[in-house]
Amino acid sequence: MKFFNPKYQKLKRQSLRNNATRAEKILWSYLRNSKLDGFKFRRQHGIDPYIVDFYCPESSLAVELDGGVHFTDEARAYDVEREKFLLNHNIVTLRFRNEEVFNDIDSVLQTILAKLKERSKHHQNHP
Repeated sequence: MKFFNPKYQKLKRQSLRNNATRAEKILWSYLRNSKLDGFKFRRQHGIDPYIVDFYCPESSLAVELDGGVHFTDEARAYDVEREKFLLNHNIVTLRFRNEEVFNDIDSVLQTILAKLKERSKHHQNHP
């Protein structure tokens, strides 16, 4: 079975892309077409068994945006399990609240860029 973008997730990933939240649309406008310092991102990227909002393969970095549904105990527990799974596969997750994207996109982008640069240096030194 494919680890990235497994076929069984295809319709779900398409649906998530077609029904992106306002925060996802805003952030994607800054990440798409390698706009953020040349780093390529994919959106609604499958990493079996999960789908992450944004993923940079070069840096093994996932970016997640959290709206209201993420603040329940059940959702928090799910997110913790997902982050453990990703970390076990050397994928680091950055999380931002939707409000951060709406109110301070520059800080969000600076944080993402700093982590991308940190992670790509790591990848260059440890292929």
